[in-house]
Amino acid sequence: MTPPQRNFAMHAAVSPIADATLARRLAAEGLGTMALLAIVIGSGIMGERLAGGNIAIALMGNTLATGAGLVVLITIFGPVSGAHFNPAVTLVASLRRELPWRVACAYVATQLIGAFLGVWLAHAMFAEPLLQVSGKLRDGPGQALSEFVATFGLIAAICGAARLRPQAVPSIVGLYIVSAYWFTASTSFANPAVTLARSLSDSFAGIAPGSVPVFLAVQLAGAAAASMVFHWLLQENAAP
Repeated sequence: MTPPQRNFAMHAAVSPIADATLARRLAAEGLGTMALLAIVIGSGIMGERLAGGNIAIALMGNTLATGAGLVVLITIFGPVSGAHFNPAVTLVASLRRELPWRVACAYVATQLIGAFLGVWLAHAMFAEPLLQVSGKLRDGPGQALSEFVATFGLIAAICGAARLRPQAVPSIVGLYIVSAYWFTASTSFANPAVTLARSLSDSFAGIAPGSVPVFLAVQLAGAAAASMVFHWLLQENAAP
């Protein structure tokens, strides 16, 4: 007996609020993405300050905070907007015709605004200059391949969990990101909004603007590839 089909666009921990207006959904996406970036940048700054030069310890702090934060954010905002927080996730939902393109564009715009605000919020909390540009280059074929793999894996985790164990989506996404921070050379950005916003932080979690275009291209390619593969793999009544 096959499990019931799950709507990818609303990969919430519980059934989405049926009457959530677009304004409420956009507010959830903006707040959630802002909080995510505050967690990523803030934990990176804190980790670097406390690690005494030990990069592994700084990365561990950054990793655990991000994974734990994602579990919380997806759980609380998922029922309203689906908790995308990521243009790649929104793109997949649109490709699967589960989110109108007009709404998808509004989601992406809100995610970007939230991401930038989250970076500035983290800077303010740690008394850092609000306006920064990262000098941390993340270049080379290994970095590009890592981002393709990281984004492919993220979309795979969401597709699989939403289809087979929807209640576990928050924990599965959080655990995947914790893992991908360590098994990818790029530390798994896997999110175009996060990538763009992190270029505005010259901190542990930053990325130089010159490295951003390649990251964006391979993230979108990885998301599209995962969408196609898992649409085929998990479809109901597939031919043997």
